[in-house]
Amino acid sequence: PSGTWLLYLPCTWSIGLAAEPGCLPDWHMLSLFGVGAVLMRGAGCTINDMWDRDYDRKVVRTASRPLAAGDIPTFRSFVFLGGQLSLALCVLLCLNYYSIILGAASLSLVITYPLMKRITYWPQLVLGLTFNWGALLGWSAIRGSCEWSVCLPLYFAGVMWTLVYDTIYAHQDKRDDIIIGVKSTALQFKEDTKQWLSGFSLAMLLSLCIAGMNCNQTFPYYSAVAAIGAHLVHQIYTLDIDKPEDCWKKFASNRTVGVLLFTGIVLGNL
Repeated sequence: PSGTWLLYLPCTWSIGLAAEPGCLPDWHMLSLFGVGAVLMRGAGCTINDMWDRDYDRKVVRTASRPLAAGDIPTFRSFVFLGGQLSLALCVLLCLNYYSIILGAASLSLVITYPLMKRITYWPQLVLGLTFNWGALLGWSAIRGSCEWSVCLPLYFAGVMWTLVYDTIYAHQDKRDDIIIGVKSTALQFKEDTKQWLSGFSLAMLLSLCIAGMNCNQTFPYYSAVAAIGAHLVHQIYTLDIDKPEDCWKKFASNRTVGVLLFTGIVLGNL
C-alpha cells in the first residue's frame, strides 16, 4: 500500500546516504527496515482506527473499516496492536543501542498523531514528524549515531514532502471533515492549497540539496532532486483539489518521488 512505501522510503534515503562512498546500501538493513515499516505502518493504522472509530462511521470512504463497522470489538484490536508492536520491537532490538532509544522515542508520535486532527488544522505536520523518523533512524542504524548536518535537513525535507502529499490526500475527505468537525491542512489552505504546496516543495528541494552537500553527494543525486522537482511541479499544476479520484492519483504518485531520490542516492554514492 502507498502508506507503507511512504513510511519506508525515508528510511532507504538515510541508509543509502550512510553507505560508504562507492558502496551499495546495506541490503540487510534495507530488508530489516522494510519489515519494520510494514509493522509500524500497520500499528499506526490500528491506533488511528481505534481513536477514530466514531468519526469513521460518518465518512463514506472509511465507514467499512472493521472497527467503525463494528466487526471487531475494541479489546481484540488492543490484542492485535500488542502483537504488531511486539514484532516491531523485535526488529528494533536488532539495531544498535543508540538506534533502539531513537526508535522508541517515535512511539509517542505514533500514538498521539490521530488526536491532532481534533485540536489543530496542522495534523499533517505531526504526521510528517512521525512518518519521516526513519530519515534519522536509518543513518544511526548504519553509523551508530546521527550526523545531524545530514540527518536534520533530510528529515526536514521528508516533513515538507509529507505536508505536500497528505494535504492532497486530505482534500478527498474535506466535505465530510467539515460536517464531523475534523481539521486538516486541506481545510486550512482551501483555494490557496497550490501556493502552500509549492512552498513546501521548494523547502523540500532546498533541504535535499543541503543534505547532499553535507555528505559530499555527486551529480546523479542532484539529477534525482531535479527530477523530483519536475514531478512535484507537474503534480501540483495538474492537481484538481475538488476531484477525490484525482487527489488519490496524485497522492499515490508520491511513491515515485521517494524511489527517484533513493535511486539518485545509490547512483551518487557509486
